[in-house]
Amino acid sequence: MVDHARARKLAKRISQIVAEALEHEVKDPRLSMVTITDTRVTGDLREATVYYTVLGASLDEAPDTAGAAAALEGATGVLRSRVGQQTGVRHTPSLAFILDQVPDEARRMEELLARTRASDAEVARLAASASPAGDPDPYRAPRDAESE
Repeated sequence: MVDHARARKLAKRISQIVAEALEHEVKDPRLSMVTITDTRVTGDLREATVYYTVLGASLDEAPDTAGAAAALEGATGVLRSRVGQQTGVRHTPSLAFILDQVPDEARRMEELLARTRASDAEVARLAASASPAGDPDPYRAPRDAESE
């Protein structure tokens, strides 16, 4: 039987342990701009997927995602042993690191929303100065009794 609450607690604890280990124990400079965003653990507590993002050194510089992925792959054993020591579970889950796509998707959605707002503003500007095609009152007026 799967205990989802226990899996969530373990995932949260693994996130904390891995983030702390990356900050204080792993000395690879490629991991200095890595942030752990989320962790998911399977129901049997055997596998953990750790999601991370990589920031650039400055706003203009692109992040080194390939270097960070290689550094995390090399540090997986150290991180897994640290997780095993600090969690106290019978079987230490294997760790898989996946680059989190949420920030990129959020940025893309913001760009789409900005483009949509600009398009809506253009349509509103054109509609404000538009005049009806044809008669100003296209509906028939009711017949007067006097005109018949």
